[in-house]
Amino acid sequence: MVEIEKTRERRRDLRAPRVAKHAATGDLPNFTSTFAALGKLGYAGALVSASAVDINTGKTILSIDDRVALPAASIGKILLLVEVAARFDQREFAPYGILDKVPGVSAGAAGLWQHLQAPSLPVADLAALVGATSDNLATNMLLQLIGLDAVRARTESLGLTRTALLDLVRDNRGPDDAPQLSVGSAIELSWLFGALARGEIVNSLASQRVLGWLSLNTDLSLVASAFGLDPLAHRGADHNTLLVNKTGIERGVRAEAGALRGNKRAVAYAASIHFEDSSLQARLRAIEALRIFGYDLLEYVH
Repeated sequence: MVEIEKTRERRRDLRAPRVAKHAATGDLPNFTSTFAALGKLGYAGALVSASAVDINTGKTILSIDDRVALPAASIGKILLLVEVAARFDQREFAPYGILDKVPGVSAGAAGLWQHLQAPSLPVADLAALVGATSDNLATNMLLQLIGLDAVRARTESLGLTRTALLDLVRDNRGPDDAPQLSVGSAIELSWLFGALARGEIVNSLASQRVLGWLSLNTDLSLVASAFGLDPLAHRGADHNTLLVNKTGIERGVRAEAGALRGNKRAVAYAASIHFEDSSLQARLRAIEALRIFGYDLLEYVH
């Protein structure tokens, strides 16, 4: 009953009227550069959504169409990691149980395991690979073990209604497959990272497990490119800057969600751009807009 009530409260919070759909609030920084960069893309026809929330105060500091559910590519893999972390406390689940590579579940592109000689790895190591390189083969093996229905149930229990992992990773999507790997709204993704940072997802230990896996992420090419961190080694604070993030990248989609802590403040953020990926210039404009968002976030936390 407690979990049901928490879910209801979460959904009420998401549906409650909010201040300023396209503006920052109060005396906080106004993110003028971010509004200009993302707004320019929006006027050019892209679908844009962004959210930033102060982790300590809960105040919304940026809101741009943040309730719209957009394709989120690999960001939805966070929901799988949450379910894996939650199961580590279950007696019948073996975090160090060995999973074998299985023909037919592999998918190209992202990940290391497909290039390694190791035919088997522990569940905990596969979760680390998903966090570090968004490993597609590791993702599909974990989903085969846990089941997509269990991930969906966990997502609903968190009160998320516009964010979901929809399918396995596939090289090609047919008419009977989900059109996207995942979808997400910026308001829910920023809430999710804020809740992880506060230890509120499942429990404190599970939240720390997820954050630990995500802290290995090597993709700092989007929002996080503004933070000046080492993509291969940023688990500790660097110049009083600490980051945990997850990106989602596929053709026509550039998205990122994360939590950033500086010497003054901490912020949970999310941004997604769905655009016509018709040229390299169009792609670079989307990436640059997200980098500008990162500069404004960095200024806020410091």
